[in-house]
Parts: sequence; structure tokens; C-alpha cells
Amino acid sequence: MTTAHTPHGAEELCEVGADLYERALREGSVPGEEADATPCLIDFGLLQPCLEDMCRLSPVAPALALHRLLRTAEDGIAETRRREVRLAEAFEPLMRIDGGRTAPADTPMISILSGLERINRGIAEAMANASSELLAIHPHTSYTRAIPEINGAVVERDQALLDRGGRIRTLYQHTLRHAPAVLARYEQLNGDVEARTLDEVTDRLLVIDEAVAFIPASKDRKLALEVRHPALITYFVTTFDRLWHLATPMHPEAVQRPSLKGVTPRQRAIAGLLVEGHTDAVMAERLGMNIRTARVHIAKLAATLGSESRAQLGYLIGQSGILEQEQEQEQEQERQQDHR
Repeated sequence: MTTAHTPHGAEELCEVGADLYERALREGSVPGEEADATPCLIDFGLLQPCLEDMCRLSPVAPALALHRLLRTAEDGIAETRRREVRLAEAFEPLMRIDGGRTAPADTPMISILSGLERINRGIAEAMANASSELLAIHPHTSYTRAIPEINGAVVERDQALLDRGGRIRTLYQHTLRHAPAVLARYEQLNGDVEARTLDEVTDRLLVIDEAVAFIPASKDRKLALEVRHPALITYFVTTFDRLWHLATPMHPEAVQRPSLKGVTPRQRAIAGLLVEGHTDAVMAERLGMNIRTARVHIAKLAATLGSESRAQLGYLIGQSGILEQEQEQEQEQERQQDHR
């Protein structure tokens, strides 16, 4: 199977293309079909059809090819300079107008941070100026990848906020409730720190002093958005607070979630996703567990409800009323939280 060719610049000639061009220089020509996988050679003018045999490609002399490419680059630079001149001419009369009514040149409302080092530096800078509260959501996958980050400088950063009288509230998935790395974090922090857990949470979120938020911009966590827009910050805080009221306390005082009719809280979460028609893989991903563990919970749920098939299990879940009872429990818990 031929690997798709990745577009690149002439200054970064791909290895396959470089090998074929070198071979063409040594042998005088190469079969045309061999260049199908490296269209860059024709695009950059390194190979051209042979006059004697149109099915073959002959190499253009490196000195000539280099001259053409440099000329193209020079033309591009010249055009860029011409655009700079035109822009300056267009804005010159506008810049003479009094700017007293224009928006201030503040920090951008939304910025893209690229690379884990730049993202962590941005978070550290925001935390260094924080004095009120850090709200954090850590789904299972993002926190698992971030385990090496929770020690050392990050713990010192969080402790510094606590020492300034700040507060930290964190939401995790239930699968992290007994994770050694999570528990170790709270053994190292002293101050107003609370943590709660839910079966499902949003993607990773940090909100600092209700002034700046950080959210992922790519699945591999190598891109992030730094958000300072007041409306978006308010939305993030409201979402966090609603999830917080539904969550089960974990630290400083852990609360055990009750079973209903012999069905554990984890099995109820599975049941809710089952009746929605999700696959085992989707359920495992949303609940932060591997697919084998999800299937074990499904089997235990089926045994508890006396189900003999997947279709029957969905029916029995509906008949059992466990999902309605869980909703009533959550509503009562939210009422108690609001009363407090």
C-alpha cells in the first residue's frame, strides 16, 4: 500500500523524493510511474518529461532548479513587500484620525497556545497572579496523561494560591476517586481545597479567578485556548457550578454513594447509557474506564436485574425504576446544596 504524500516546501524535500531525484541524476532518467508517489519532484521542477521517451522523466540540473526556486522565493518576497507598502498607504490617512473612541489595546479575548510547555507556562503565569479561586475539571483521560505534572512545580503553584487565601475546587470522574496520584495530591496541599466526582464530566477546564480559562483545542492536548472573554468565563463558571452541585464529595470528607435495589452507582451510570443505545466502547470512554471493565459492570447489572439478553436488559432497566430514583436523589442533593 502506497503511503500518501505529505505536502512540503522545496527546502524540506522528502526522503523518497530526494532518493528518486538522486537516482535520476545518476542514471539520466527514471520511469514516470515511479514519480507518482512523489509529485513534489515535478511541482518543484526537479523532474521533467524526456523528449525521447515521454514515459520517462529526466532530471533538471540542480543548479538550474535551485536558480528557479530562488527566483520564485524572491518574487514572493517582493510581492510581500509591495503588499506592505499598499497596506501602509491605505492605513496612513486612517492613523491620522483621533483614536480616542477606539477599543483599548488589551490582552486578546481568546489566544491559541501551542505546545505543552507554552500551555503550562500560560497557566503558571495566570496562577501566579491569582488570589481568589481555581476551578478545575479533570476527566479520566486528561488527568491520566497529566499525572507527571501534578508533582513539583504544579503542587507548589497550587499551594501558593492557597497560601494567599485562595480556594481550589476540582471535579474528577468517579474512576479517579481512589487513584493514588489523585489522593497523593491532596496529601500535599494545605488550605481550602475541595474535590468531588461524577460519572461523566466535560473536557478539561481550568478557570482562574473568574478572569481567565484554559480549555483544550486538540485531542492530544498540544493546543489550548486561553479565554478571557467575560461571557465565556461566566458560561464556564455556571457550567462548573451546576456539575459541582450534582457531584459526590470526595475531599476533604468523602461520601459513599448509595446503591438502589442492589444496583451500584457505577451500574446505574452504565444503565443510563445502555438505554440511550450506546456501544460498549462509547460507554467505557464516557465513564473513563477500559472496555473490559465496562463489560464486567454490564454483566453484573444483567445478573442483578435477571436479564438474559441485551434487549431484555434495556427493558428491565426501564421497569426497575432505578434511573428515576437516581434522578430524585440528585434533585434532593441539589436542593440540600442550595439550602446550605
